[in-house]
Amino acid sequence: MKKSLMLYLFILAILMNVFTYAFYSGEVKFGQERYDKTTKKLRDSISLMKNKLAEADYFSLEHNENAQNYFDNSASGGKVILYEKLIPVVTEKLLDFNSNPKGNPYTGQDQIGPNKFIINKVKILNHRWIIADYSNGELWGEVLLKYFVDNDDNITFEVNQTWLYQK
Repeated sequence: MKKSLMLYLFILAILMNVFTYAFYSGEVKFGQERYDKTTKKLRDSISLMKNKLAEADYFSLEHNENAQNYFDNSASGGKVILYEKLIPVVTEKLLDFNSNPKGNPYTGQDQIGPNKFIINKVKILNHRWIIADYSNGELWGEVLLKYFVDNDDNITFEVNQTWLYQK
């Protein structure tokens, strides 16, 4: 009886070890598959976001080599304007007009009510065009501007078109 009890316990221990091994090896396999799926999904999402960002930045001075070359006048004996330094200067100069008591004149809008129109966001599209978002706190709009940089590094702006959205 003692021998058969030991045999049963031995067989039971072996079975428990086999089932435990099978369970944990299946759990590891399941965890690895889940990790691989999640990693693939995240890589696809990152790739998609990179593509969307590249598409969104298509119209920007930072990514337009032809527009960048416009500021390189070294071949004709002129000077080179670095677009990396030009972008913040142009943006700052345009936003400086927000301090005007009647509002930024480059929104193309006269003051409506007590609040003045100011430019909130600026995107320099190329060597000539800027698109900007403006508002007075109640109404919002967008403006397409031309900008010019002369030989003395003076920057001037010209309103091309403006659009004020309805409430």
